[in-house]
Amino acid sequence: MARKKAEKPQDNRNTELFEALALIEKERGIPVDFMISQIQKAIVTACKSTYGGNEDVLIKMEPDSGLFEVYLNKEVVEEVFDSNREIQLEQARKINPSAMPEDKVGIRLDPKDFGRIAVQTARNIIRQGIRDGEKGQALAEYQSKLKEIVTATVEQVDPKTGNATLRLGKSIAILPKNEQINGEEFVEGQPIKVYIVDIKTGGKEPRAIISRTHPDFVKRLFESEVPEIFDGTVEIKSISREAGSRTKLAVLSHDENVDAVGACIGPRGQRVGTIVDVLGGEKIDIVEYDEDPVKFITAALSPAEVVKVDIDPVLERVCKATVPDSQLSLAIGNKGQNVRLAAKLTGWKIDIRPESGFFGEEEDEEKADEVVEEVASEPDEAIVVSDEEAADSKADDITGDAEAEEMTDAVEENTAAESTAE
Repeated sequence: MARKKAEKPQDNRNTELFEALALIEKERGIPVDFMISQIQKAIVTACKSTYGGNEDVLIKMEPDSGLFEVYLNKEVVEEVFDSNREIQLEQARKINPSAMPEDKVGIRLDPKDFGRIAVQTARNIIRQGIRDGEKGQALAEYQSKLKEIVTATVEQVDPKTGNATLRLGKSIAILPKNEQINGEEFVEGQPIKVYIVDIKTGGKEPRAIISRTHPDFVKRLFESEVPEIFDGTVEIKSISREAGSRTKLAVLSHDENVDAVGACIGPRGQRVGTIVDVLGGEKIDIVEYDEDPVKFITAALSPAEVVKVDIDPVLERVCKATVPDSQLSLAIGNKGQNVRLAAKLTGWKIDIRPESGFFGEEEDEEKADEVVEEVASEPDEAIVVSDEEAADSKADDITGDAEAEEMTDAVEENTAAESTAE
């Protein structure tokens, strides 16, 4: 009698699947646990499609051991009416000898037995899961670096628009031409520093808004180069910038033993020099912040010297800065740049005037002062006159002139008559 060949025990391991998931995690940064959850979701959907809507599924996936099992739960009944959801008692006891009616037993499934449509649906779910995972990874990466400086690699530059395509980690971002410093040119493979201004999540993938012209780009550079700023000993109070040309920085020391300006400049100008190199030679003026607006405005107008600053007594945050005649063009700057940056830095509107004054300015001021003094010296009754009083006064003047003329005519007529009589 021929001996029955022993059945080979079914291997419940699927090491290839978990190796593939580990590779996806390594290359794309999508966690294995996330991918397992997407596969389980796809299997449930496939079971629902294949077994008449039954989605009562037990899935065992263990990456460490390679275990991968799928069970479709069915209710134990005496008589089966729905084979997708029910199992006859005798068959159920072959799986679980202690099974009783109304119990549930798990029927081992082979995912290969799923229908074509179910398999395709499952594939689509897994693919979508990979895309969602990549999107989530990109968003998490951007959010962790929002308002920070990152180092990106130039992948290509559009010769028409000048926009540069950069790689930020595993993501791609566009640096528009108007967010680039004037005059700088990029080449493929070049590492550059950019500032992440914002993140847009409305499209298919999150998009980082990056810039090299934003004022906070310079602020973050100083934080990375100056330890005193990083630890809070020196504070950047305000900053104004015209990218590629000039930046003004106002700093304040919270330690009387630390020179805020000197800390930013560094030994032999090394700290600020490193930042200037990153900015392609952009000039940087570092001034000390002061609560006194006169002192702050005076410092903000450097490198020009300031003789005095007069605060407008009427208009809010408006002042007039007087500088030596020889310093006028320096105080104003090329095309008004210096005074414009100083105004942005301080938050004050600054009018620049030479020490000698403008032509005719002193004469006009003297006349204005005389008018003010004259009006101030008159009684209040003379200052405020109603329209009716003014009209009556004018009428009196006219009437008086007419009466005087009549009296003169009468005197002349009398004189003539007397002469004739004689």
